[in-house]
Amino acid sequence: MGISRYTSDMPAVAADLSISSRWILPMTSPDVVLENHTLVVRDGRILDLLPSAEARLRYAPTMHVDRPEHLLLPGLVNAWTRTMPAAGRFAGLRRPVDGALLCMAEMLRAGTTCFSDVGYFPDESARLAAEQGMRILVGIPIAAASSPWAGSADECLTRALRFRDEFRGHPTIGTVFAPLGACGIDDVAFGRVATLANELDAGIVIALHESRSEIEECVAHHGLRPIERLQSLGLLTPALTAVHMVHVNAADIALAQRSAIAVSLCPGSSLRRGFGAPPVPAWVGSGLRLGAGTGVETSAASLDLWSELKLLALLSRTPQPGGAALRAWDAIAVATRGGAAALGLDAEIGTLETGKWADLCCVDLAGPALLRAFLHEPAPDPIAALVFNAGRDTVNDVWVAGRQLLNGGAFTRLDWPELAARVQARPNPATTGERS
Repeated sequence: MGISRYTSDMPAVAADLSISSRWILPMTSPDVVLENHTLVVRDGRILDLLPSAEARLRYAPTMHVDRPEHLLLPGLVNAWTRTMPAAGRFAGLRRPVDGALLCMAEMLRAGTTCFSDVGYFPDESARLAAEQGMRILVGIPIAAASSPWAGSADECLTRALRFRDEFRGHPTIGTVFAPLGACGIDDVAFGRVATLANELDAGIVIALHESRSEIEECVAHHGLRPIERLQSLGLLTPALTAVHMVHVNAADIALAQRSAIAVSLCPGSSLRRGFGAPPVPAWVGSGLRLGAGTGVETSAASLDLWSELKLLALLSRTPQPGGAALRAWDAIAVATRGGAAALGLDAEIGTLETGKWADLCCVDLAGPALLRAFLHEPAPDPIAALVFNAGRDTVNDVWVAGRQLLNGGAFTRLDWPELAARVQARPNPATTGERS
């Protein structure tokens, strides 16, 4: 990254925001950490990244934020989750909306700025994310069975096209097609998804190979493993992101490599649901775009992406033929630039580069967990400390498109006291007969 040299007699350039930090992790090159640098933002996008002394000479920001004991990095990308409830658990409007807001609050508090959301209420997810200022990639559901979203696969696709048009060009809302399952949708509907995705240059995201039963069902009904069926229908292209990919063999991985798909791993979700862990070393060694997600199951699941990073880093150290371990920088990359690439958003977010959206996460290095990580190190390694010691309790600030949504651990837009009071006042499901 080239840095110009400025002098005090040059006119100051106007900017909306500048953030100075002890360390900045741009994620543009492996293991590069910038010390005592400043990130400059204008119109929601990164204008410059340069030494703090030079930034003071060059720029006149409307607002300056100084974080002397912190590390600034790209906002985390949750590449697979669900904020609204499952179809069979929709009991009116207020509770699902509050549940979705709680999910968004938890993600923001943990430094997540962008998430891929899949479920039967894409319109509500998009609306709430826009209100809270978060970046969202909405998975528009495609299913054969009747649901709160649509009555058939054909109606799903019709509504999906209208939904895409509604949010076309929106600065923080993107859309992808999200077939709900690789077995239950017929060949005709899948063929239409493939055609539309190709014509519209649209992405596709689908849960794949998470359980053995899913694979057995697909073989029984279609004579092919799920990934093979998608290939036969023209869906296995670089536009597709396969989620989970737990139960795979060498042929599955080779097919994924040849097709240049992206893969989003959710190890915590897969383990909690009893499906086992994905073969992380094999996927790391595949060279494919890798993202990480927190999964879509119950309220007992955490939406803290730092936990997924720790799991991925540890699981990657299990020796496997052709596999590779995740170094600390690579683990952070899975949750930032990798997640952005897996979702097709890497031209806009995922690294701290001029022209990209200023989606940022600022971590406090002076708290107990991270400070202890540096205690016995003559030359502190902030990247390794982030992977194994950082978490939602260490995230200090969050910006999306240059707008601060978390300031010193406090929400700036979301009315947390009002939301918490409303949720705590709700009737107890155990006494009302409701199920969450």
